This record gives sequence, C-alpha cells and structure tokens, in this order.
Amino acid sequence: MFTVEDFHDFVHILHERPEWREELRRLVLTDEILELPALFRDLAEKVRGLAEAQQRTERRVEELAEAQRRTERRVEELAEAQRRTERRVEELAEAQQRTERRVEELAEAQRNTEKQVQRLTDRVAKLDGRMLESEYQRKAASYFGRLLRNVRAADWDELEDALAGRLSDEQVKDLLSLDLAVYGRLRDAPEGQERPEVWLAVEISVVVDREDVKRAARRADLMRRAGLKTLPVAAGERVTEGAEEEAERQAVILMSDGSMALVEEAMQRHLVMP
Repeated sequence: MFTVEDFHDFVHILHERPEWREELRRLVLTDEILELPALFRDLAEKVRGLAEAQQRTERRVEELAEAQRRTERRVEELAEAQRRTERRVEELAEAQQRTERRVEELAEAQRNTEKQVQRLTDRVAKLDGRMLESEYQRKAASYFGRLLRNVRAADWDELEDALAGRLSDEQVKDLLSLDLAVYGRLRDAPEGQERPEVWLAVEISVVVDREDVKRAARRADLMRRAGLKTLPVAAGERVTEGAEEEAERQAVILMSDGSMALVEEAMQRHLVMP
C-alpha cells in the first residue's frame, strides 16, 4: 500500500531528481496539457503584439485626431478669413454703390450744368442774332447799298400790305417770320432801262447754315409769287460749308464779313428783266 510517508518520500525524490519530474510529467499529463505552456507563451506573445499594435493604433488615432484638430482649426481660420473677405466685399460693394450714386449725382449735375450752359448759349446766340438783325435793319443802306439804291427796311405792316390777297394766310404767316425785308431800286441795270424796284428776303444768323439758306430761298419765292421782284439773301458773321453748297444750288446771295457772293447768279435766276 502506498502511504502518505511513501508520497512524501516520492515528492522528496522528485525535488532531488528533476529529470524524473520531467519523465513523470510526460507520463501523467496529456500532450495537449504539455503543450499549454508553449501555447500560453505564444498567446502571451500575440497579446503583447496586439497590445503594441493597439498602442500604435492609439498613437496613430491620436495623431489623426491632432491632425483633425489642426484641420478644423485651419478650416475655422479659413472660414473666418472667408467671413472677413465677405464683409470686405460687402463693404466694397456698398462703397461702389455710394460711388455709383455719387457719379450719377455728378452726371446729373453735369447734365443740368450743360442744359444751363446750352440755355445760356442759346440765349446769347438769340441775343447776338437779334443784335445782328437790328444792326442789319439800322444799317440796311450800308449793307445793301452796293446792290440797291434808296434802300429801305420794310416794317411788317408795309410787307403785309404788299402781300395782301396774293398769298394764303399760312404763306403770309411764314413770310412775317422773315428776319428782314428791304427794298430799293436796282443799282445796276442795262443802259437806257429803268431800274426796277427789287426786294431782298434776308435771313440773318450769326452762323449761316444750310437751313438759313433754305428759308431765304423759300420766302423769296413766296414774295415773287405775290408779284414782288425778290432776291434771297442769307447774311451773318460766318457761313458753313453746307450753307455755301445750298446757296450755290438755289442761287441765294451770301453775305458775311463785309462780302457779298453769288449776286450775279441770284439775279440771273430770280429776276425777270424787261
């Protein structure tokens, strides 16, 4: 019988003979149990590997988290910069609107100034024209004496009497807008012939243009229809190129700067001599 003392002796021997312990272990334990230490070592190694991998993962996650925080800070900085830019753009837009309003105000003021200047210019032109008309009327003999003798400036009652019953009311109204009507005896006439009475339908403007010439031609024609021998005259300080062309076309006498042009052409076309 195996007693307790025998067991203690056996244990004592196993302590003294380690090789027996190993042999006893192989006899008592199964292969699976014997492999457990190695498995535990492998498992422990894998656990350490996993732990290290976890640590690396955590470090990487922390790095990513830090990168994310940096990115978020950068995004916030960019967002703030964008907000500043938008505020600046809004400020510039408002400034632009104020500038545009100011420019429009200045443009409107400029337009008003130009209108005022134009009104003043027109007024001065009218005054100059009236002064020039008055001068031609007062000095009719001086201006037209080279063409007519005994020159007189007709008043409108006198002209209206001469036209009475010969033209329509509309035509008479047009003629009464004539700047100046003068009459006298033609200075140059063929030898032995009586000098006929000739009228001048004069349109006066500081700057004689094409329209002045046309009005003179039209109104002289109306006076000839009424039976008055009439020459058209456009007079002023300066004559435009268009006025010269129109005067040549319609044989209208041009007067400017003390000179008189197209007299012969006008007499040949518009006067029927006996």
